[in-house]
Amino acid sequence: MTNREKILLNLYDVIKERIINNANDSYVNSLHKSGINKISEKIGEEAVETIVAIISKEKKDIIHESADLMFMLLIAWAEKGIHPNEIYDELIRREGISGIKEKENR
Repeated sequence: MTNREKILLNLYDVIKERIINNANDSYVNSLHKSGINKISEKIGEEAVETIVAIISKEKKDIIHESADLMFMLLIAWAEKGIHPNEIYDELIRREGISGIKEKENR
């Protein structure tokens, strides 16, 4: 696995470490202390910013906002004890299945 492929796993590990070690100078830990509602609010903000970028901004802005959104999702997953591999497994499960069929199977 290349560094590019491992980045989400590495970032997830850093997020978990900052939460576990109660790092006072950490943005991640400040969100952790604020609770899942605040983290969810931040996900919503980043999702809206990503949508705005997709509609009206340049590629670099879409990339920047998408990275912010993914970072917030990683924090939420860490809070809920969901490892990125579980998300990968779900995406693998869905690979090759039509979106309509996948929704019917839920």
